[in-house]
Amino acid sequence: MQESANTCASAGRASKAFSRLEQSVFRALNAVVEPSVRLGIGSPTLTPASLIVLETVGFKSGARRRTPLWSIRLGRYRLISTARGNRSFWVKNLLKKPDTSYYLGGRRRKSHAIVIAEGASSAPLVELSPGLRRLTKLITRYAPSGWTFAILAPTTH
Repeated sequence: MQESANTCASAGRASKAFSRLEQSVFRALNAVVEPSVRLGIGSPTLTPASLIVLETVGFKSGARRRTPLWSIRLGRYRLISTARGNRSFWVKNLLKKPDTSYYLGGRRRKSHAIVIAEGASSAPLVELSPGLRRLTKLITRYAPSGWTFAILAPTTH
């Protein structure tokens, strides 16, 4: 019994250590990539896939957070995703405050995020086309595997 408790404790410590390492690697990478993408470098507006900088409000701090992400253009919408699920702070931030903005081609664009994640109740406030509704239904199947998606819908506010 004691051996089982020690194994669980070791696994918990290893998981926390991995989480801290993962977080520090992404912060270091983002610190290098984010300023360039925000200025439009590597962020073309005419290609179907490009880097964006997502700007969210921290769910705890209330501070502005910027995260470079790959996105796919779907008409006037952008699709972003992560296999890290709710370990990604941008996901937690969008679940709390879905009104957001992102930088593409050096320009800031306001949007509303429709988050597709296991247990998320992010109801679309915008009218999605039938094609986007089908895509949303399709990608929802991947949420139980840890994938999280967000559709960024343009807004004018």
